[in-house]
Amino acid sequence: MVARGGAVPHFVQRGWLTASELARRARRGVPKALTVESVSAATPALAGVASRPQPVSRKFPPWMLALPLPVVLIAAWQVATGGKAYSLIPPPSTVVLTAWDYAFGGIRNDPYSATFAVNALASITRVFAGFFAAMIVAIPLGLILGRSKPARSLIDPTLQFLRPIPVTAWLPLTMILFGLGPPATIALIALGTFFPMLLNTVDGVRLVEPRLIEAAEMLGTPRAAIFGRVILPAASPSIFTGIRIGLGLAWVLLVVGEMTGVPTGLGANIMDARQLSRTDLVIAGMIYIGILGFLSDRVVLLLGRRALWWNPSARG
Repeated sequence: MVARGGAVPHFVQRGWLTASELARRARRGVPKALTVESVSAATPALAGVASRPQPVSRKFPPWMLALPLPVVLIAAWQVATGGKAYSLIPPPSTVVLTAWDYAFGGIRNDPYSATFAVNALASITRVFAGFFAAMIVAIPLGLILGRSKPARSLIDPTLQFLRPIPVTAWLPLTMILFGLGPPATIALIALGTFFPMLLNTVDGVRLVEPRLIEAAEMLGTPRAAIFGRVILPAASPSIFTGIRIGLGLAWVLLVVGEMTGVPTGLGANIMDARQLSRTDLVIAGMIYIGILGFLSDRVVLLLGRRALWWNPSARG
């Protein structure tokens, strides 16, 4: 299709409709009364759908794409451990039975049967208590450090000195400061999740484009409102990334945190099972921690997508 004077229409030049697409439509009997206005009114993404192959991720649901890898790993695990009279690593079938008994009972009828709900509730409480305790300190402090150079010069060196110290090194000190029990567990989880959220918040604020602030000032935005209307929304993707990393670390630190003498909890049960050489119960506890961590991450991801609805990368 050629416009008046032999010029190629702008909707062809811009790639909205290729020459081959126009020829195909002509062969199919599409009316030639295709005006510039009618094509311009259509969404460019919709106009080019027919000419682009669909990606594999759109042909299959996400859970189907994620399924082959764990199936292969479980099959390899079964082949490596199944059929042996004695093995330090039990086969998946034994772990499944233990996990069922741990959750519902009726198989082994030992002290750990049907105790998953009580232990999971205790662990969830400690994980989120430590996580929220760290978040309410890390994010406001990160906003201050990211925006104020004097505050950063004053506080950042001390934080960078403390950051490399492993959480396990804090274990004896927290037991002295907070005693045996849940408070020490919560303190360890809060300490481990504090720095990822802090650093992501600081980087998110510092990497805000200065042009955004200049544009807001040119449009008459008061300086007192620039932080809430420009800086905080621009830094939000990095802040939510820090929140996701921090929550994941909270579950990672659960086993270490529950080495502080707590009687219940998934991590405490894992440590007890290690002493009893119950590797099947250790693996079952690991699987349950992974499931709970995955579900909590999905919740944070969903909240982040709703809060960052204006950000295209957050919707992906």
